[in-house]
Amino acid sequence: MIDSPAHIVEAAFRYYRSQDRDAAFPLYADGFSFTSPQDDHIDKATFFERCFPTAGRFKEQRLLHVTPANEELVLVYYEYELSTGDRHRNVEAITVRDGLIQEVEVFFGGKA
Repeated sequence: MIDSPAHIVEAAFRYYRSQDRDAAFPLYADGFSFTSPQDDHIDKATFFERCFPTAGRFKEQRLLHVTPANEELVLVYYEYELSTGDRHRNVEAITVRDGLIQEVEVFFGGKA
């Protein structure tokens, strides 16, 4: 059974938080692209080198809403607390096609 895009996205967040790169890596397409206010369409290798290892800076991360927008697009609204005590909320627009994460676009929010 193929998991729904929302389940794939939730798994990716779990693997990120637990830093399970071996479980996370196969969830992402070879042509994967990641964009945020700090990254402009970086590829899968760069994402796993630069972004994936950053979970240690979080004290907590909670997914507030994981909402399918259509058959491929999942919107994730989450809150996190940094080890400094600062709290923030972000939104990610994640495209999942053929069971693989194709693209992530991150929109930074302000302090919560």
